[in-house]
Amino acid sequence: MRRREFIAVVGAAAAWPLAARAQKPGKLPYIGVLVSASPPHPFADAFWRGLHALGYSEGQNIKVEFRYTDGRSDRAEEFAEELIRLSVDVIVAHYAATVSPAMAATRTIPIVMAPHGAPLQLGAIESLARPGGNVTGLSQMDAEIGGKRVQLLRELIPNLGRIAVLATTPTTAPYGGPFVEDLRVAATRAGLGFEPILIGGSSEIRSAFAALAKAGAQAVVVQAFFDPHRALLIELAAKYRLAYMSISREVTAAGGLVSMGADLPELYERAAFYVDKILKGAKPADLPVEQPTKFHVAINMKTARALGLTISPTLLAQTDEVIE
Repeated sequence: MRRREFIAVVGAAAAWPLAARAQKPGKLPYIGVLVSASPPHPFADAFWRGLHALGYSEGQNIKVEFRYTDGRSDRAEEFAEELIRLSVDVIVAHYAATVSPAMAATRTIPIVMAPHGAPLQLGAIESLARPGGNVTGLSQMDAEIGGKRVQLLRELIPNLGRIAVLATTPTTAPYGGPFVEDLRVAATRAGLGFEPILIGGSSEIRSAFAALAKAGAQAVVVQAFFDPHRALLIELAAKYRLAYMSISREVTAAGGLVSMGADLPELYERAAFYVDKILKGAKPADLPVEQPTKFHVAINMKTARALGLTISPTLLAQTDEVIE
């Protein structure tokens, strides 16, 4: 990089907080939101709850544009670039699948992770305390609670000997890497067999389930990337008599056995806090990344009975939600 170009980049990085604070007369703060899913999605309502609580109203003192990627990486890249062209003041990125394209599109416009499942492992931030660069926000810790997930599965299935994980290939979504590794380490420590099944998309789900059932897995932990295909996943889990663990309470309510994950609507709402701080002049590099302190557990009793599982009263008492 030539010296003149370097100075230009540094100058731009230093200037954005001033631009955020000193809006032109009549110009509202402009927020671009990338949602890694299809509408309708609970992100928008939760994010607006957070903004309203901080005194923001659409068209009065803020402007918010939502873009839904339908889970497609090409759309995430396209929409990230579009938001840059629109000159938004802050980009709010839902999940790792939109954080990475946003980071590739800009190193100056602030990016709020809302949330990211593995920000340290995938290099989105330098540290939780001082994220560095133009990225901050929330960590979902989804690729850090493998030990808790394995422990819960062992309590649900006393004779558990082998678990599987259904995740994305690195080229489909890099997040699959740390997600699988976290579970592999946990399973190994627990003395369990481990079967990782990595696929590129929904067309491979049926063959993936046949493979993990053939491998003798008794339970499968499914990456959230595949949640839009929950109906098929639930059908196949029932067919092969597999305990289906997800991160989403909604999947468990639809027929999965159990879920464990952060309170996502709470994290979506909390993203507004970071937007507010940045619009008031804070630098993302100096805003510590927050992590959840509690993980919601839901168990579907109808599914448990269909699998022939008897859930102990002690475990039920510790469960956040028992779905009948």
